[in-house]
Amino acid sequence: MLRKLQLNENYQPQLVSYDEKPIDKNRIRVKSIFAAPKHGTEMTEIKQRPFENYYYDGNEYIFKEKETPNSVAGMGLGNMWVGEIIETGAEITGFEIGRRIAGYGQLASTHDADPSWVLTMPEHMSWQEAVCYDPLQFALSGLRDANCRIGDAVLISGLGAIGQMAAQAAKLSGASLVAVSDPIAIRRKAAIENGADAAFDPEKEDVGQILRGMTCGKGVDIVIECSGDYKAIEQNIRALGYMGNMACVGWYKECHVPINLGREGHFNQQNIFFSRACSEPNRDFPRWDFSRICRESWKLLTEGKIRCENLLYPVVDFAECDKAYEKYIIKSPEKSIKMGVKF
Repeated sequence: MLRKLQLNENYQPQLVSYDEKPIDKNRIRVKSIFAAPKHGTEMTEIKQRPFENYYYDGNEYIFKEKETPNSVAGMGLGNMWVGEIIETGAEITGFEIGRRIAGYGQLASTHDADPSWVLTMPEHMSWQEAVCYDPLQFALSGLRDANCRIGDAVLISGLGAIGQMAAQAAKLSGASLVAVSDPIAIRRKAAIENGADAAFDPEKEDVGQILRGMTCGKGVDIVIECSGDYKAIEQNIRALGYMGNMACVGWYKECHVPINLGREGHFNQQNIFFSRACSEPNRDFPRWDFSRICRESWKLLTEGKIRCENLLYPVVDFAECDKAYEKYIIKSPEKSIKMGVKF
């Protein structure tokens, strides 16, 4: 039986059955082997539902109210999959049956994919590396937008998948100090295992004061804010040096807490801006665009320069992924970094 994971009318994850249609002549059919959702983005879409009543006008660069609101019930849940080709359309060439590839899509037994959108995986590449392709794009974009350079001191705030990728990418870029901050111990532990120099609990430690001590009183040059938490912004501003750069990568929900921007942020003339890899044009356009960010991210992963294996847990059976999604992503996100699914 073929099944896929989606939101039901009560905004809860539910596995539902589906039937396959005859494959189009220009597409390939893939049987899923592994997959992973995208925790922060999907939780914003589930809990905040920003697109039920509004849409983004790409011509005027503003959100506008919809004339007819529409529910996100029925939305597919999931981000990336790894699978093997089981069927090809009549006009497809260069994609043999059994080849292992990765792509975008919800958690589902099979996928009918556009061959121009899939990624061919080398033999040595792990499925964990493949499903970290999406978060690495946003991490890499944030570091570039913040102008991270060799010798910089960097703070990564929030250690979900994007923050974990950002910490490793900052090391690769030549940062002299990579500090990380997250209240969840298992996430701090993973970041240290993967090369971060220091890890802090922002709910128990004055991260800004500590980092001033570690940087000869200067503060960090760069903050990559991946938590999407408004109170974290206060800590980050306190840690950021004079005229330093903070790239806000996390997708913020509606603000329900007071935040104080009138201390270090005002006195230290800091640069705080939003970073979104797939918003075009890129800050370095025309030399850089989203396609180049994607290519470089995949290259880093296929070359084994980003460690991903300790970031995917728990790895749950697809038959139980609706219950696991509810447990590890909706109700207890502190129990995982990025949930994996095996088929």
